[in-house]
Amino acid sequence: MNTLSAEKRDMQIKAKKLRREGFVTGNVFGKNMEGSMPLKIEKKEAERILRTCNKGSQLKLTVDGETMPVLLKEIDYNPMKHEIVEMDFQALVKGEKVHSVAEVVLLNHDKVKSGVVELLLEEISYEALPEDLVEKVEIDLTGKQAGDTIRVADLPIATTEGIHLKTNPEETVVQVTEVHNEVPEDEETETEEE
Repeated sequence: MNTLSAEKRDMQIKAKKLRREGFVTGNVFGKNMEGSMPLKIEKKEAERILRTCNKGSQLKLTVDGETMPVLLKEIDYNPMKHEIVEMDFQALVKGEKVHSVAEVVLLNHDKVKSGVVELLLEEISYEALPEDLVEKVEIDLTGKQAGDTIRVADLPIATTEGIHLKTNPEETVVQVTEVHNEVPEDEETETEEE
């Protein structure tokens, strides 16, 4: 399990100032905590963690020398500046179910027989005890062809004991559609007229 180091944040210092100084802001909350604990995380430390962890990942959070198991609940990312703005965590309590998400990961794109793969659902929402949490759901695309669909119910997470799905099991996660390269004549004439 990955470990992330953070410090308690002084709320007198504005988030913008902390970001300019190379920090990512965040919060950790949980059932056994009074309110939430504001955090500041070194930007390099946050980037290191996000190379291997995503929303829904479990990790150990060390704050001022105290370590606690947490779930990465939210990542606020600024795509314009290509930087992490905020990270929120939920402290895990043994025996208490938590709401989380599992990232959908597609494998073997190059082994699809025919068609174009469309990922319609990037994460699957569920509830589980800390020991039953799942970070990702891998889907092997080997041999898939145009017309194939994979629903949430078709995945192992749907039948795993200890996991209660929040996403509708009938929802389509992946579909393989036929390739349409030809441009209809109507569209060709419209672009010529413009």
